[in-house]
Amino acid sequence: MIGRPLRVLSAGAAKGVVQALADPFETETGVQVIATFDSAGAMRAAFANGAGCDIVILPAAMQKALAAQGLVDAGSIAALGRVSTGVAVARGDRVAALGDADALRASLVAATALYCPDTARATAGIHFVNVLHSLGIYETSAQKLRAYPNGARAMAGLAEGGPQGALGCTQVTEILYTPGVVLVAPLPAPFELSTTYAVAVSANASSPARAFAARLAGREMQGIRRAGGFLDR
Repeated sequence: MIGRPLRVLSAGAAKGVVQALADPFETETGVQVIATFDSAGAMRAAFANGAGCDIVILPAAMQKALAAQGLVDAGSIAALGRVSTGVAVARGDRVAALGDADALRASLVAATALYCPDTARATAGIHFVNVLHSLGIYETSAQKLRAYPNGARAMAGLAEGGPQGALGCTQVTEILYTPGVVLVAPLPAPFELSTTYAVAVSANASSPARAFAARLAGREMQGIRRAGGFLDR
């Protein structure tokens, strides 16, 4: 490998596209890519508290705040696309009906367990709790919540040990790249959530960071982003 590794801190929503680019980038440049994934809140906190990295991938609103603090180069911020929040079931389980508010409420009430990411720091986890409140079923659903540090781990938990009839809710991208779970559909109106994720280069990044960030957000990766669940910007 040439030089020091390229370090990436990323919200779990972008794990699939980062991993898709990491190997070819390493092969072409000789620079090792070391990526860490967690909830958006956890990654923002780690970066703001001094965790060393060259590239950070977070919701666009968080990137603007980091740029205002001088932690990332504002000119390097580039959108990867929008990611919807969706509902999943374990592969082979019954597919829930989600077409409207009544169907969503009925499916959530009937679910044997509800898998989701951190309800305090993860974008999808926070939103899911708000949906339960909006539907008037939070109090009766709280005991069924099985929250994990991030969406990928929540979906892995659903796939590996979820009881029959359980549902999961997280970013569509995390559902699509987790083996053993199936995307049912994005949350229906008016409960949908579409979050724009962006890549940015840290203020003290190594030189290959700009090239990696540009490729990640560029036309070359558009098909991979779409296949992974990113909607066009």
